[in-house]
Amino acid sequence: MRSFIFAAAKILAGGAFAASAAWAAEKCEPGALAGKYPSLAGKTIRVAQDPQGGPPYSFRDPENFDNIIGLDADTVRAAFDCIGVPFEFKTGSWSGLLPAVIAGQADVMWSNLYYTPARAEQVDFVTYRLAATRGIVRKGNPKNVHALEDACGVRAAAGLGTVEEAMFRGISEKCVAAGKPALEIVTYPDRPTGIRMLLNDRADLMMGDSGGGAYTVKLYPNDLESGYVILTDYKVGPGISKSMPELRQAVFDVMQILQADGTEKQLMVKYDVDPELQRPAAIFTK
Repeated sequence: MRSFIFAAAKILAGGAFAASAAWAAEKCEPGALAGKYPSLAGKTIRVAQDPQGGPPYSFRDPENFDNIIGLDADTVRAAFDCIGVPFEFKTGSWSGLLPAVIAGQADVMWSNLYYTPARAEQVDFVTYRLAATRGIVRKGNPKNVHALEDACGVRAAAGLGTVEEAMFRGISEKCVAAGKPALEIVTYPDRPTGIRMLLNDRADLMMGDSGGGAYTVKLYPNDLESGYVILTDYKVGPGISKSMPELRQAVFDVMQILQADGTEKQLMVKYDVDPELQRPAAIFTK
C-alpha cells in the first residue's frame, strides 16, 4: 500500500514513522554528514539529468557547454552542498534517466520528474513543487486548440513516458467515445525534438511542462504560441533509488532547509518559474 510521509515526518531506519518535525534538519551541516547519514559518507552521488531537457530546468550553459545550469541543476548543487556529499551528473535523454536509476546506474533522477504511483513502485520520491501543463501550437493556432478537449483529430506530440502522453491517450479515448476522431499521438525523447516536430509541421500540438513551454514560445515568437495552460496537482521532485533510504532522507531534510531559508524560491524566481508552485517537501514511497 502506498504510504505518504509529509513535511513534518521522518522515515526512521527501521521503517517506523515519527510525526515530530524536531527530527528534521534545521540548517546546513555538511561537516556532520558521517553522523547524520553514515551510509553516504565517502560516496559520490550519481545524479541523472537531461542537459537537453531545456530551460528553465536543465540545459547547457551557452558560455560553457560542459556546465549544466537551470532550476533543477542549481537545486542539485544547493542541496548536495548543504548535505555535504559530492555528486556528479550522469547525463542522458530524459526517457532513459529513470530506467538508469532503477538499474543502479544512477542514484537519483533529478530532472523535472513528476510523481506517479506507478513510478513510486520503482523509486522513492521527495516532492517539493507542483507543475502546470502547457499546450503549444503553431502561430495563429490553425487547429483552434484552446483547451485539451479541442484536440480531437490533431497530431499531438508529447515526451515519451510522460504524464502528458498519458493525458493525450486519455483524451483520445474520450474523443472516440464521443464519435470524434482520435488523436494522432507521437512521442519524442527530448524537448528539442518535440519542438522541431511542431516547427516542421509534423505535429499540431505539443504538450509539456508549463515553464518549459513558456520559454519555448519566447524563443520562437514568430512561429509558436501558447494554446492553453492546465493547472495540475502533479507533484514534482527527484526519484531516488530504493536501495538508498538515507539519501532519500537527506534530500527530504535538505529540501525543508532550502524552502525555509528561501533558496528554493530564489532559484524559482531566477529561472522564471512561478514560486507559488512551491509546496512543502514530502516523501512518497511504497
